[in-house]
Amino acid sequence: MSGLPEGGMRFMRKLARPYFNRRWDIHERGQGNVPESGPVIFASNHIGWLDGPLLFVRLPRPAHALVKEEEFTGRTGRLLNFVGQIKVSRGRNDTGALRRADAALAAGQAVLIYPEGSRGEGEFERFKGGVSWLALTSGAPVVPVAVFGTRQPGEPAEARAPKGARIDVVYGPPIQLPMQGWPRDRGMIEDAGEQIHDHLRAHILWSKNVLKRELPGPLPRGSSDG
Repeated sequence: MSGLPEGGMRFMRKLARPYFNRRWDIHERGQGNVPESGPVIFASNHIGWLDGPLLFVRLPRPAHALVKEEEFTGRTGRLLNFVGQIKVSRGRNDTGALRRADAALAAGQAVLIYPEGSRGEGEFERFKGGVSWLALTSGAPVVPVAVFGTRQPGEPAEARAPKGARIDVVYGPPIQLPMQGWPRDRGMIEDAGEQIHDHLRAHILWSKNVLKRELPGPLPRGSSDG
């Protein structure tokens, strides 16, 4: 299968990487946990605005991220389409977006998803089932990603990390579930979700212990969850 276009993505990653390297003090750990080829699902926590651009540029492999449909307007929307991101509606079960992501995985590409569904504490307390569905339909390994430093305690979701801020990105050991053909019942997807959810939360705890660093906590009252 041909998958989704990646030319624009690869061009922009190469173009933007020097800027990110100059702007922030970025540290990565666990890159060896990421398969060098074949389908892979990156499942990241989501604490601030910078998470998306940061991971777009710094993930070990170019990934087609599921991005909220509200971003696909004007110049930003044209850019997101150019770099192969996947428009997703957060207000409903968007099977079209999931099928595009599944097509990318079937072609051996990488997909980035935020199982929490929106920005927040980043502890994986919330968990939406799209990553479970993709893991079962594709059989792709799910690599947990923990991001620290893109938002500070008390800051709103839209806050920008200041120049020179230390940002940590930690890639954990993948969890891989057997591919399940049709039919896939609700119980099967819920069981997969529990396994993946536990794995993601364990990775956050491990990362906090290793880095000796905490996540920023809840968004302040009145802050949009992005």
